[in-house]
Amino acid sequence: MSQSKVQQVLDLARAAGVLRPRDLEAQGIHREYLRRLERQGLLIRSGRGIYTPLDADFTEHHSLVEATQRVSHSIVCLLSALRFHEITTQAPFEIWLAIHGKAHTPREKLIPLHIVYMSGNAFESGIETHQLEGMPVQIYNLPKTVADCFKYRNKIGLDIALEALRESWRDRRCTMDELWHYAKICRVSNVMRPYLESLT
Repeated sequence: MSQSKVQQVLDLARAAGVLRPRDLEAQGIHREYLRRLERQGLLIRSGRGIYTPLDADFTEHHSLVEATQRVSHSIVCLLSALRFHEITTQAPFEIWLAIHGKAHTPREKLIPLHIVYMSGNAFESGIETHQLEGMPVQIYNLPKTVADCFKYRNKIGLDIALEALRESWRDRRCTMDELWHYAKICRVSNVMRPYLESLT
């Protein structure tokens, strides 16, 4: 192996936190470098097609990075999005991801996932892209997440939806216009109406 390319791969891994074969190919480096560096103990294979540096300084959001890299076109939603936005005391065991209703169910075994199928505006609206550990991670914004909590209240519990609404309003993290906007998109206007009216 070329030592200059080895160093380039290790530098890329440290800068990004997570490295995939396609990241190397974009730099004109063969993916075989990943396997060889893993055998030498310089990289850790943390999942299928995902490598991390041995001395990686993982953040609290590392599981979100790994999950979204393994499930393409996924968006962090519901309990995991609430956790990211620091609105809930819940610490979900699973990573909650939204994927398009027509997408194939991911066959991920290494990370516990809770997949939610969405479509249309409910899937496409309210997406923010955050750079976590050098990787782009798509996460629903807070008012969209609150509306989703009411839409999926049978999955997560109405108490969590109400907590999310109260905390986001109390901390002035959402406006009434934003909450109504996403309530309409998620088709939960009638469900949320009495709770929204009680805030004003």
